[in-house]
Amino acid sequence: MKRQAIAALLLSASMLAGGLSTPTARAADADIKIVADVIGGVVTSPKGPEGGVWVIAETTSLPTKFVKIVVTDDKGRYVLPQLPAAKYKVWVRGYGLVDSTPVDASPGTRADLKAVVAPSPKEAAEYYPANYWYALLQPPPKTDFPGTGEKGNGIAPAMTDQQHWMAQMKENCLFCHQLGDKATRELPSSGNSVEGWAQRIQMARAPGDITVGNYAKDFAGIMQNSMAHYGRERGLKMFASWTDRIASGEVPPNAPPRPMGAERNVVLTEWDWAGGNFVHDEITTDKRKPTVNANGPIYGTDDLNGHLVILDPKTNMPSEIDIPGLDKAHNVEAGVHNPMLDDKGRLWMSDIRGEGPNPDFCTDGTKSAFARLYPTTAKVGREIVLFDPATKQMQLIPTCFGTHHLQFSWEADNVLYFSGDPNVMGWINTKVWDETHDPAKAEGWCPLVLDTDGDGKVTQDKIAWNEPANTSLAGEGVVENTKSKDAAAAAAQGKDSRISGFLYAMGISPKDNSVWFAKYSPSVPSGLVRFLPGAHPPETCKTEYYEPPKLPSGEYAAFNMRGVDLDSNGIAWASFGSGQLGRFDRSKCKVLNGPTATGQQCPEGWTFVDSPGPKVKGTQVGTADWHYMTWVDQQNVLGLGKDVPILPGTMSDSLIALEPKTGKQVVMRVPYPMNFYTRGMDGRIDDAAAGWKGRGLWADYGGVPLWHTEGGEGTMGKIVKFQMRPDPLAN
Repeated sequence: MKRQAIAALLLSASMLAGGLSTPTARAADADIKIVADVIGGVVTSPKGPEGGVWVIAETTSLPTKFVKIVVTDDKGRYVLPQLPAAKYKVWVRGYGLVDSTPVDASPGTRADLKAVVAPSPKEAAEYYPANYWYALLQPPPKTDFPGTGEKGNGIAPAMTDQQHWMAQMKENCLFCHQLGDKATRELPSSGNSVEGWAQRIQMARAPGDITVGNYAKDFAGIMQNSMAHYGRERGLKMFASWTDRIASGEVPPNAPPRPMGAERNVVLTEWDWAGGNFVHDEITTDKRKPTVNANGPIYGTDDLNGHLVILDPKTNMPSEIDIPGLDKAHNVEAGVHNPMLDDKGRLWMSDIRGEGPNPDFCTDGTKSAFARLYPTTAKVGREIVLFDPATKQMQLIPTCFGTHHLQFSWEADNVLYFSGDPNVMGWINTKVWDETHDPAKAEGWCPLVLDTDGDGKVTQDKIAWNEPANTSLAGEGVVENTKSKDAAAAAAQGKDSRISGFLYAMGISPKDNSVWFAKYSPSVPSGLVRFLPGAHPPETCKTEYYEPPKLPSGEYAAFNMRGVDLDSNGIAWASFGSGQLGRFDRSKCKVLNGPTATGQQCPEGWTFVDSPGPKVKGTQVGTADWHYMTWVDQQNVLGLGKDVPILPGTMSDSLIALEPKTGKQVVMRVPYPMNFYTRGMDGRIDDAAAGWKGRGLWADYGGVPLWHTEGGEGTMGKIVKFQMRPDPLAN
């Protein structure tokens, strides 16, 4: 009996060393099924099991660096699924922790991990997303506005209120990168921080090989101009105070919450791609039919260096293809911006710079009915780039309008619409293009004219329109002349009214094929443009415009709209740089046309949701996050449900989904490497019969300065696949 007791004690000790110390633990661990392509185990710390922390597996032994990330359940258990055969370093990261020491593991094995509790709040805060640090900024109080200039309060007179200040700071600083990440919240040397910030904004640079042409952008000049808009000294002092307080030990007062609920079911897979180049957007499939290009390559557009970037997820192999210019050689100035796949698997891309003059049919009314109504005389010289993966051939199609973002209609003709022109909305009928290869026959465009005379149609005489403010291109946006006549007063003259402004992101309603744009200039308030070409464009083109409503305080309920997409019911979901998601239901509008239909006519159509995370000190509207594009999961590709809107949390290392029925927000955080800054996303079904394993949502690291990403200089661009499994242990 004594020998048996000793043997039992030895067995118990052995089980304790392996993490299986009791029958209860054995029962719990029975749910961790280690199969051939899985690493699994339990994460504990001196506090016990660590739930809601990330387990990260990384390898460099595949054709490109490969990372898999999952979240532990409430008992600290984890399963890393679908791992290619390789040797991995596996470690733990989580809020309240510092990174654990990596252990070696291979698929098919178990790896129990020891989490390390952060020894201080400062060390714990090193892993917080940028928006938690950005929220420590202290913009001028509302009482300091409007600005009175250098001889007054130091704020530029153009800053009429605090929302304009915040919009300026978010739109111009966050347009390229996070603000609040380690690279920006710390100055490289001690000393006078005002001078340090003055030097910092002179050192801006772009990634890749930008050495020639008009897109060898003066990033430093852009940052200098942005600071001047605040009032240079006032702006520099604000940023200097922020970094000084952080250097003195100030940390965000509240920690981000650990993942809960469905957030623990997220599986992240990352690949390095794109070398040292900046990829603005990626695409995997045709949104209307998300099985197109199943298991095929992922495409990305290198906005600054004229490359099409490709990842083969089956072989884990990245590659690049040159984008040609009109002379068919590689064109470093080719600003391939936003890609879209059609139902044939062909890739269509916008060119935001272009070269050469406009085609003659842009102004010749004998060659185009659209030129008769509204000739496009501005020399944009833009092109559409069409790549056929089957033939490896590229076609360049000249346009009469600016091209920026693009979306296919739900019509049989596969009409492809474009944003990016301040005065017209353009399109190409791809069916006609395939039949004729004649851009004059395939392309169309219409000015944006509101039915403010209320007769149910748009006057087909531009002389009879109320004209908008004079506009001028400013970078990507448009600055409007604030001295122009009041739109409502002009509309009361009994005329239709043309509007202008930079149309950014866009979405098309599956319900009625209406085309919706985020008009993001001016950024306060910005607004939604709804466009219908009608049965016989250009005669039947019609536009509507809707702004976020004003609050009793005089502020807008949201501002700095960038993204918009539609759900299957025709509800528009808009992302705002103010850190909010807006829902707009046009069916609730009491006024659709007439003299008051100039933006503020439908407050009843709007509802707003603040994004998770803190507010910037001293502000009431919005949050410290900033959002780019919007993507609505119309066909439940991800697995959270049909018609779920998803925002890129460019300041929060995340994608943020809203479950419309419950109002619950699901934050899908990318914890490694820090500085996940994405602009857009799309979802693909590779195998509908494979459940969650056959589906995925894709997004890339889209920050311009890749060296801000954790890892620093030499860090490559990355593409990330998001999957939603039924529970944290599904393999």
